[in-house]
Amino acid sequence: MPANGTPHEVLAGLGELTRKVRAAQRGTWFPLLLLGALTLGGILVSRLTYRMLTVPCPDPGGCTLVRQGSPLYWPIGLGLAYLATAVFYVRRARRRGVGTAVRPYVLTGIALLAVVAATSLWVTRHGMPQPGEPLDLWGLHLDPASPATRFVARLTGGALAVGLPLLVLARVERSRALLLLAVLYLAVELLPPGTGWAGIAITSPWAFLPQYALPGAVLLLGALGFALAERTRGRAA
Repeated sequence: MPANGTPHEVLAGLGELTRKVRAAQRGTWFPLLLLGALTLGGILVSRLTYRMLTVPCPDPGGCTLVRQGSPLYWPIGLGLAYLATAVFYVRRARRRGVGTAVRPYVLTGIALLAVVAATSLWVTRHGMPQPGEPLDLWGLHLDPASPATRFVARLTGGALAVGLPLLVLARVERSRALLLLAVLYLAVELLPPGTGWAGIAITSPWAFLPQYALPGAVLLLGALGFALAERTRGRAA
């Protein structure tokens, strides 16, 4: 359709329309809500699966080994979260009459989740590593006590399966706020509190509480903030 006005006015109107379409496509609060709830759910799973064992080691008295968590919780939970996000965005796009660009986020999340699951299966293919044994990571025998090994272990967890896909979603939605949230989440995942945080001993059944509570709180607070912002935009419209 021919547009009235100067070229500058036409381009300005097109830019405003583009911003409105992007705002209508966004549903950032939904994936953040799912990921936050899933992360906090890890606290309950870790508590219910807590086991403390004494295993042979160079120490004459034996070593204490703490086992927590389920090998199926995160792969299944994150997989369902990404699929639910895809369904939510597609239904929302059809209802509002706009397209959706959520596919890169979902595909990236599922691909990285597969990498994390494959890495976990590789490390535990011969059973859980015993205290003091080298950690076999795709043929690399790493010292379990070294800071580099602990960093790699944190990287191949929530940082890879949740944080990096959030960066992709921030790029897709052209959202600086989500970009800042994703960076904050990655910082929390990669720089967790030290041992004995808040007086919780490493052998306590609640030792994983800070590991899940902090990133879970970041995600849920982000979901709340984006939901309130979306509701404010809807009232203004």
